[in-house]
Amino acid sequence: MRQIFLYDTTLRDGTQGEDVTFSVEDKLKIAQRLDEFGIHYIEGGWPGSNPRDMEFFNRVKEIRFQHAKIAAFGSTRRAKNRVEDDANIRALLEAETPVVTIFGKSWLLHVKSALQISEEENLEIIEDSVSYLKAQGRELIYDAEHFFDGYKGNKEYALRTLRAAERAGAEVIVLCDTNGGTMPHEVSAIINEVKNHIKVSLGIHTHNDCELAVANTLAAVAQGAVQVQGTMNGYGERCGNANLCSIIPNLQIKFGYCCVHPEQLRRLTDLSHYVSELANLSPRKHLAFVGESAFAHKGGVHVSAVMKAPATYEHIEPEQVGNRRRVLISDLSGRSNVVFKAQELGIDIQEKSPEAQSIVEDIKQKEFDGYRFEDAEGSLELLIKQRMNDIGWKDFFELDEFKIIIHKESKDSHPVSEALMKVRVGEEIEHTAAEGNGPVNALDNALRKALEKFYPELKSVHLSDYKVRVLDGQDGTRAKVRVLITTNNGQVSYNTVGVSTDIIEASWKALADSIYYHLMKTETPVSAL
Repeated sequence: MRQIFLYDTTLRDGTQGEDVTFSVEDKLKIAQRLDEFGIHYIEGGWPGSNPRDMEFFNRVKEIRFQHAKIAAFGSTRRAKNRVEDDANIRALLEAETPVVTIFGKSWLLHVKSALQISEEENLEIIEDSVSYLKAQGRELIYDAEHFFDGYKGNKEYALRTLRAAERAGAEVIVLCDTNGGTMPHEVSAIINEVKNHIKVSLGIHTHNDCELAVANTLAAVAQGAVQVQGTMNGYGERCGNANLCSIIPNLQIKFGYCCVHPEQLRRLTDLSHYVSELANLSPRKHLAFVGESAFAHKGGVHVSAVMKAPATYEHIEPEQVGNRRRVLISDLSGRSNVVFKAQELGIDIQEKSPEAQSIVEDIKQKEFDGYRFEDAEGSLELLIKQRMNDIGWKDFFELDEFKIIIHKESKDSHPVSEALMKVRVGEEIEHTAAEGNGPVNALDNALRKALEKFYPELKSVHLSDYKVRVLDGQDGTRAKVRVLITTNNGQVSYNTVGVSTDIIEASWKALADSIYYHLMKTETPVSAL
């Protein structure tokens, strides 16, 4: 089983992506998680380019890594500079990392237009820089920037740049598709030719501008590349870098190469989400292998088959990459979906029972009316238990009436919202009034004020998100709206949904479900006391 070495550049190349930012603390935490996962090389940044990367390299020296080697990244020396006096080269050495990765020019377009130097001078710069850093005791990785474009422009010169790095002692030469425009068949053919001229180990670094970064990486490995460079979740400049969250399971599960231990591979989904969290970005649901939707099934035919034999609609076991199977409930659902979801909730229901068919019909009607249960499993569980006549469904509280008053004294004053509410709990009726920052907040405050007398633990429950979606925009202000509420009870978060042509009514439905869901999970119904 051939070993493939993983080189993660999330902390450097990944941060060049739009909206991706990591603090020094974030970068240190991510580096440690990458090490635990089994990544072989972690590129920490470009020393000297900014204070954040300088601080990272200063502090990462204090961390003992069990598996990974930290790499500092930079360029070859500048033209006309002596290598030992070049500020970039000095910064790479001052980072005191065991590995240094430098990039040089392979494409004559860059040599002549960007650097504005001769072909021979560029070769000298590459060889000088690699040999000097190698002589300082560093493991040296050479990134041949724009190699595939350079090769297609002038094959002989592109190969000469690689031979210069090889002569100077580079341990790995990485062929870079920097513009992301190369096709997989081109990658295969070019690497197959490069092997005839270069004896040192080859690596691959691709970008995703044609949505081919992963495919190009796999093609390169199939032709003999032993190091793959990429980022977590495919973060990177423009359309991103090659996504290691797809590359690793493809290489290990599909190709049979050795990347990480199988137990480490089971942490891949957690690692992906962890990096997303520190980047302050929502995990991308539709990522292969690690996305929330990667093993989600919606169509009734699919669900029925998966329940009998998962391989019918799943190419691997989700647990191999730390993910899980999900069954979605929608107007496309059949009884199989409902049975699967009920079993997840611990509810015993037979697929051919009248209750199962009733739930399916109810869901289809509600989805037609604008509900969406894929993102509101709290409301879905309540619906199923209501139809199954689960104990306690209507016993926690019941609304008798509410009234919303919005008062604005003048055009420059802020409106004041007040909610008046009458709620029945068991045999008692509670009248409350509360103000709020808008009518929905006033309604929320009034409901909690009424119920906390009976259920004091509601003080720990709070809304963490509130979304409104207009469903029929052509109807203007008469349009139906869907309200999705995310609630946190101090332990877990869950979503509930409400739909109406009145935004207050839609909000009430979602709000009431959120409170009822919490009580159902934590309390004994009043009628059962």
